[in-house]
Amino acid sequence: MATGGSAAMAVQPWRALLAAALESNAHLKHSSYFQLATVSVNGRPANRTVVFRGFQESSDNILINTDRRTNKVEEINHYPYGEICWYFTESWEQFRINGRIDIIDCSTRDLAKLQQREESWFASSLNSRLQYLRPFPRLPVLEEPSKDYQLDPSTGPVDSFCLLVFDPEQVDYVNLKRNVRFLFTSSHSSDQSTNVWQLEKVNP
Repeated sequence: MATGGSAAMAVQPWRALLAAALESNAHLKHSSYFQLATVSVNGRPANRTVVFRGFQESSDNILINTDRRTNKVEEINHYPYGEICWYFTESWEQFRINGRIDIIDCSTRDLAKLQQREESWFASSLNSRLQYLRPFPRLPVLEEPSKDYQLDPSTGPVDSFCLLVFDPEQVDYVNLKRNVRFLFTSSHSSDQSTNVWQLEKVNP
């Protein structure tokens, strides 16, 4: 079974399932967290928990804020693919989302992308923004960092702030309560203008 996108951005079946899972688990704070796996420069897997920052406008792309100085950015620059694992504890649903990751940081030249980075920055809380002023991640602690970081709320993104745009190519959905599993796989339409999603029901 195939479903396609359009200029009006039709909601894909996997995204409708994800929206329903987010809604039914919304009272659980951890439902907005998921695991993002990438490939280290030495070829080994790397995994961490990140926060869902919404979808890119008029697309299925998933937005993630991160620090430009972290290992994950180096890993994505080296190999721009990753996988999301998102489990909803109350509804017993799991989404494994495989795809390509685009990095939008202070060196990006595309003005539309830079505007999106800025919007994501201001959509974050001030406390979240203050994290990007802290010392370089993973370096040894030579002295206790100051706890009195200051940032004007009207200040735009600092250089260490980075926006990741995750473009899904395959979604593996499992519902353990219903004992069903669906595979959604994306391919470009013949004119390359839209993504066409193929749906296959498989054994859990």
